[in-house]
Formats: sequence, structure tokens, C-alpha cells
Amino acid sequence: MLRARDIVRRDALTGGEIVDRVVLDHGDRHRRRVAMRGVGGLAFLLDLPTATVLEDGDALVLEDGRLVWVEAAPERLLEIRAASEHALRRLIWHIGNRHIPAEIAADAVFIAQDHVLVEMVRGLGGSAEPVTRPFRPEGGAYAGGHGHHHGHGHD
Repeated sequence: MLRARDIVRRDALTGGEIVDRVVLDHGDRHRRRVAMRGVGGLAFLLDLPTATVLEDGDALVLEDGRLVWVEAAPERLLEIRAASEHALRRLIWHIGNRHIPAEIAADAVFIAQDHVLVEMVRGLGGSAEPVTRPFRPEGGAYAGGHGHHHGHGHD
């Protein structure tokens, strides 16, 4: 089976033949080794040296040099907002205290749907509305650059 053993991060992608794409939700973008099938039907084995978070816009490098585009799938999320910047920071602190994945935007926070957190957010004066969009949560302080791996050394 054709293998993908490397990743080119979206900010380092400068060219190459993109032959297919995989559309993956947040959970499916954290992988090391799994059989995959692209939207166009290309079957391959993702075979990375370590478990890695695949980011929206990355490319998987097939052993023949061709690329498979990684796309974040739309997911059902909560969009959390607050009346002020200070109130939003307070909500972020409470959400962070729950140790759940969160995507922090300039004026909102996105988390997976959770009825308990909806009540908490609203109880603290914020809003929590369902949305469907790709989920790109923060990697965390110990994520090591989201599993940075693209085949070159660093000085």
C-alpha cells in the first residue's frame, strides 16, 4: 500500500502535485498510523514516526513525492462570546479550568458542544451558540508545535 511518511506544514508548502485531499475532524487529525482514503478515492497508509496533529492546510507527502491535502472538517461547536474583553478572558479561564480543547479567536472561543458548559457560560453572563465550522483548537503548552515534523533539521 502507498504510504505517507512525512508532513509539509501549510506555512512551508511551496509546491508539489496535490493528488487528493482528506477531510478530517479534530479527533481524526491526531494520528500516527492509519489507513486513509482521500475524497477522490486515493487509498494510502499514514505512517508517521510519532503521533502528530495534522493541521488544516498541511499536506501529507506520499512516498512517490505526490501530496495529499489535509482539510479540517466542519464540526458542531459552541461559539462563546462575552460583552467585553475582560468578560471573555474570564470565560476562557473557566473553560481552561475544564481542560477541554478550545480554539481562541479575537472575540470568541470555540469548543465542542457540551450542555453543561453552555449552562456555565450563560451563568457567567456569556453567550454560547451552536455553529458548524472547522475546529482548530490550541495545541497546549506542551504540544511541541503540534507535532512539528517535515523532514529537516533545526539549528
